[in-house]
Amino acid sequence: MKRRIRKVAVIGSGIMGSGIACHFANIGAEVLLLDIAPRELNDTEKAKGLTLDSPAVRNRIVNDNLKSALKSKPSPIYNQKFADRISTGNMEDDLSKLSDVDWIIEVVVERLDIKKQVFEKIEKYRTPGTLITSNTSGIPIAFMNEGRSEDFQQHFAITHFFNPPRYLKLFEVIPGPNCKQEVTDFLMEYGDKFLGKTSVMAKDTPAFIGNRIGIFGIQSLFHQVKELGLTVEEVDKLTGPVIGRPKSATFRTVDVVGLDTLVHVANGIYDNCPDDEAHELFKLPDFIQTMMDNKWLGSKTGQGFYKKVTGDNGKSEILALDLDTMEYRKSKKASFATLELTKTIDNVIERFPVLVGGKDKAGAFYRKNFAALFAYVQNRIPEISDELYRIDDAMKAGFGWENGPFEIWDAIGVQKAIEMMKAEGHEPAAWVKEMLDAGITSFYTVKDGATFYYDIPQKKHIKKPGQDAFIILDNIRKSKEVWKNSGVVIEDLGDGILNVEFRSKMNTIGGDVLAGINKGIDLAEKDFQGLIVGNQGANFSVGANIGMIFMMAVEQEYDELNMAIKMFQDTMMRMRYSAIPTISAPHGMTLGGGCELSLHADKVVAAAETYMGLVEFGVGVIPGGGGSKEMALRAADTFRKDDVELNVLREYFLNIGMAKVSTSAYEAFDLGLLQKGKDVVVVNKDRQLAEAKKHALLIAEAGYTQPPKRKDIKVLGKQALGMFLVGTDSMEAGNYISEHDKKIANKLAWVMAGGDLSEPNYVSEQYLLDIEREAFLSLCTERKTLERIQHMLKTGKPLRN
Repeated sequence: MKRRIRKVAVIGSGIMGSGIACHFANIGAEVLLLDIAPRELNDTEKAKGLTLDSPAVRNRIVNDNLKSALKSKPSPIYNQKFADRISTGNMEDDLSKLSDVDWIIEVVVERLDIKKQVFEKIEKYRTPGTLITSNTSGIPIAFMNEGRSEDFQQHFAITHFFNPPRYLKLFEVIPGPNCKQEVTDFLMEYGDKFLGKTSVMAKDTPAFIGNRIGIFGIQSLFHQVKELGLTVEEVDKLTGPVIGRPKSATFRTVDVVGLDTLVHVANGIYDNCPDDEAHELFKLPDFIQTMMDNKWLGSKTGQGFYKKVTGDNGKSEILALDLDTMEYRKSKKASFATLELTKTIDNVIERFPVLVGGKDKAGAFYRKNFAALFAYVQNRIPEISDELYRIDDAMKAGFGWENGPFEIWDAIGVQKAIEMMKAEGHEPAAWVKEMLDAGITSFYTVKDGATFYYDIPQKKHIKKPGQDAFIILDNIRKSKEVWKNSGVVIEDLGDGILNVEFRSKMNTIGGDVLAGINKGIDLAEKDFQGLIVGNQGANFSVGANIGMIFMMAVEQEYDELNMAIKMFQDTMMRMRYSAIPTISAPHGMTLGGGCELSLHADKVVAAAETYMGLVEFGVGVIPGGGGSKEMALRAADTFRKDDVELNVLREYFLNIGMAKVSTSAYEAFDLGLLQKGKDVVVVNKDRQLAEAKKHALLIAEAGYTQPPKRKDIKVLGKQALGMFLVGTDSMEAGNYISEHDKKIANKLAWVMAGGDLSEPNYVSEQYLLDIEREAFLSLCTERKTLERIQHMLKTGKPLRN
């Protein structure tokens, strides 16, 4: 039987439950969110004369929790309109509705007695065959389904989401002892394909995989920090982006998550893993106990390892906790000679041999830290997982690590890392010695574009499962390379489809990238069927190389700048008017020029987490790579006979003028940056390039024909220009915008109105591109624009005059 999930019930509407409900709504499921009914009235309800039987009172807890979740930042939902897919109720009046759902997810408080009571109630209404899962982070599954019916047990598993469910990719699946294999297989596939997660099969052991290793890592740091004489700022410097971890690193992450949450999991591991060789490490150091006693739990209590205060000058500043005195002091900037050696190494995985070889305190920290981590993970096989790759997958998806423990071990060198471990008093596991004795010197290898991992029982490398749905550029870049320059690599994805991968710093678009896109189109038109522009970096593209623009403008090389902007525009037009279908695959930040590129592709296959916008106003210019033209074109294409055309045009104008950026790909449809019925969204970013390839082939095989250039774009001329100029005058008069902001807005108005034509007319794309480029160049002569660009280059943030 093909199982389909149309409707999901989530029991428990706390932060996690509401987040899970929102993510199912994100992917189009209908959601029933339930919680307990209140036991007493609040003051507002009393003032209104309500009773405990009033419908508004009975659903108050669930409604307040959901409302709070929907207001939180970052948002748990792709688009606020998707919240309509969630209906609410309470566990006294609405449990009968469970008979109509396909999957019930329990997310109540972490107490076995309460969970068992909830399951008993659920079973009275649950339809046989319905999936039933718990989001527990550590309660043994055998205890939870004890006393339940055979059908309940056959369809019962743990599905452990990480918070926040929308953003963290780890989805641990732990089947119950009597769970059907088909149920386990379904949950694993559904997590990957529909929820956009990295599905990891885990065993029913305390804290499963992600938290077992993650909490060990944090507890290990807690014990090392004083031993090595490190400050909290130094640890966060050493454990952040430099080693491919989130900016919040260690102590800031604990503050965000809550120290009490971490301590709860650590205590659970300590109590339930008496035979763990690192058992004593899970005991709390004195300074952690002091923080717990003082209720210094992090963001939720206003102070943790860091504390935000308002200084004498009225400005806020961040204080850091001194772990020796247990008093807060001003934050100190951390710097280490070893880290300086890695500044020229862009690829994180290549930094590890340098870091562990450091001669300073940082090098000592990395040797001690990684030695302890490697020693711990090697001994968790087969306790928490039979396969080493599941540990790496869990840490990358659940904790945002760019590389898992065994991948880092490989990068340092298996034998060299063992020497490092021995120096710190650790011994390699028997299976690791056996692997090396057999002449196998790495945990992973790549063959024919696929990743193979060392399988301990078979004593050889075998192919990591599930890769057939993915295209992994790191695995194919060298073997499938067709052409490259300093900013681009063009790869053959097979079946007649090429991919243009940006490799510039932050994937910015400069001359080398534009040359690479043109070369990709040349090659595809000659010998292939289609072209994708896609990469697997942190972000698709943060836009054009503004440093290059700044230098040309400062040197007053306006002819060269004009040629550079024209090359950008011409390249965008080639994306649109080539002889083969072009697909853009944006993800993460897709700003400025990156957005303009996507606007000109035949189709966009966007990752759900795509933050897209034309943000050029922030550096004092208008979109000059076809973005201003394209918004005028798209506005014109949406004009209807009964529309007030000026209002439609104004909406597109404001999206640029306010530098709006979508908070998801779905929101990009509302901004007119993606087009309904044409562009598509992929929830699992790992599947994005494979999906883009499918769409490129479909378009090509359907008989793609190079489209004729547009000459039918309706512009409104003076009618629109007058409206915009009056508006910008009013905004300046009201001190809402500066004189320079007004100048930029008026230049954009000129382009989107089509100039000062005396009446509405039809123009070509090239006409609009020419006046767009003229307006862009004129702004580059402005001193205020150069100040903004310089500020952006120094700080990475826009300057408002």
